[in-house]
Amino acid sequence: MNKNLLDFDAALGRLLDAAQPLTAIEETPLLEADCRVLAAPLASGLAVPPLDNSAMDGYALRCADVLAAGMRLPVTQRIPAGMVGHPLAPGSAARIFTGAPVPEGADAVVMQERCERDGDDVVINHVPRDGENIRRRGEDIRAGAEILAAGSRLTPQALGLAASIGVPLLPTFRRLRVALFFTGDELANPGEPLKPGAIYNSNRYVLRAALERLGCAVVDLGIVPDTLEATREALRRAAAVSDLIVTSGGVSVGEEDHVKPAVEAEGQLGLWKLAIKPGKPLAFGRIVAGDNEADFIGLPGNPVSSFVTFLMLVRPFILKRQGAADWLPRRIAMTAGFDWPRPDARREFLRARLGADGRVELFPHQGSGVLTSTVWAGGLVDNPPGQAIAAGDVVQFIPYGELL
Repeated sequence: MNKNLLDFDAALGRLLDAAQPLTAIEETPLLEADCRVLAAPLASGLAVPPLDNSAMDGYALRCADVLAAGMRLPVTQRIPAGMVGHPLAPGSAARIFTGAPVPEGADAVVMQERCERDGDDVVINHVPRDGENIRRRGEDIRAGAEILAAGSRLTPQALGLAASIGVPLLPTFRRLRVALFFTGDELANPGEPLKPGAIYNSNRYVLRAALERLGCAVVDLGIVPDTLEATREALRRAAAVSDLIVTSGGVSVGEEDHVKPAVEAEGQLGLWKLAIKPGKPLAFGRIVAGDNEADFIGLPGNPVSSFVTFLMLVRPFILKRQGAADWLPRRIAMTAGFDWPRPDARREFLRARLGADGRVELFPHQGSGVLTSTVWAGGLVDNPPGQAIAAGDVVQFIPYGELL
């Protein structure tokens, strides 16, 4: 492998070392907190459920009153969810519904399918055991227990958990402001006529959606003309309103690649050639605009290269900057259902998915311009440099669920 290439782990380490977490904290309503990062641990002020309650529609009773199937008990009360019944008298039953508090004195609930109603009585065709079909107070959450840790990325289920203890607001780090723009006179937006030699700008839609899924506030500056002055002006505008600038294209050293000299003129730049495939050029630096400074990451223009380098390098950088506790995706050891006899000298991220036989299958065309592969795939195989793969070998698979 070329000694001038920076390996993946070294590049990721440099990015993470430079990622300074946000410190500003906001009180965010639950309905607006999806994808945000929790800034402080969340403890419950109450037990969930707050009372013993029924797990079934049925009849609450005392086990001591039903020592054999076929016992008949008078039904003395009806307890729907949201109401608290009266203490249960010995030798009686209460009609009860799912989620309703179990009346004092009852020690079991028999589901209605095992009972027969007969006028004001019920015939119990089942011998219950103590605690049957009763969800105990605090069974889910104990009062005072921590339910979400600081640094947690909030998910729909986490918001539901917070709601279950009655919390209307959560302390979250503010959103990371990310400015996004694209260089290349050959680029057109969908809906525009495609001139000879032009291509549609797919990277805009991939990167913007990925940033929004990470909870970023995106400032989309669109396509910037392929000139040095236009690129410099876009960087200044972006740095004035953002914490991070992400670009795609123009990070090579050709005559029409203006991002490198523009960043050097407006701040500082490190241009790395990475030992990964797809994705080789990556630019990292800082842009100064008056009193504001913004980190800068320039991605390659090829759509798959841009996609993979964003997921594997930019995503962890963003998560750390947002204050998240976990930045790196988990890899799952899985069995390969394919042969990869001619590996690259660079570390490869191969588009793959789980096949019907439970093994990992590979998209047949792994080129950096084959965006189809990213949709077909369910994740990436992380393959070490020079590592051939034969069917039956164990590979490290990163599902998209860990990355998007």
